[in-house]
Amino acid sequence: MSQEKDLIAYCGLYCGECPNHTGKIADFARDLRKELRSVRFDKTAETLSEMSFFKVFNDYQQCYEVLGAMVKLRCKHACRNGGGNPYCKIRKCCQKKGLEGCWLCSEFETCKKLDELSANHGAAHIKNLQKIKKKGIDEFLNGNKLWYVKAQS
Repeated sequence: MSQEKDLIAYCGLYCGECPNHTGKIADFARDLRKELRSVRFDKTAETLSEMSFFKVFNDYQQCYEVLGAMVKLRCKHACRNGGGNPYCKIRKCCQKKGLEGCWLCSEFETCKKLDELSANHGAAHIKNLQKIKKKGIDEFLNGNKLWYVKAQS
């Protein structure tokens, strides 16, 4: 259980659900690049791009390069062990205040530092923090851990 507890980021996100930590995206991108090379899809894309309804294949090389960048989307360490954004203001704030996580801070629901997560996570981190504060870490770990929740307008 303590290993799972270490996967709870200061902000309330659960690193065990992060596609960069699990390596899912990196693995899929690696495997797709390998398959594309094995069938020499660059040549297929070149031929297809000559047809008006497949002009988008003109961008095949850029797509292949983006997949290469996705292969590098790996985060071997959870937030508490130095993974994620090395300049994370949220982690630094909790560490400075001596807090296990934002759920122990009375200001987390209005904290501007947490706003930077909204673009990628909607309100998931806030909902996770509320659950941890209300029900505790053990119940959070045994329940649904949110990664993205559409923010309410």
